[in-house]
Amino acid sequence: MNYELFDNEDKKQYEFHIDTQIAKIEYIKAAGTIYLTHTEVPKALEGKGIAKELVLSALKDIEQKELTLVPLCPFVAAYIKKHPEWRKLVLKGINIK
Repeated sequence: MNYELFDNEDKKQYEFHIDTQIAKIEYIKAAGTIYLTHTEVPKALEGKGIAKELVLSALKDIEQKELTLVPLCPFVAAYIKKHPEWRKLVLKGINIK
């Protein structure tokens, strides 16, 4: 599925609007760095790969905006571990486990 990514700067989160529900990744932005802190998908949408799609869309946006990433969310860190091509966005010295 291809969902449209919304960067909701007021709520400090990336969002997918799916029917009446919102899947999100919360973030903190500071001085050219973005900290992805929490990924959440509504229960009704779980198990459909939406979180992975959301992380990928967020990473593409971060790359396009030339931000440095600190993946504090365990789900985001696990995604990057499985897709090492995205490590290029991660702040130097951050070890992804």
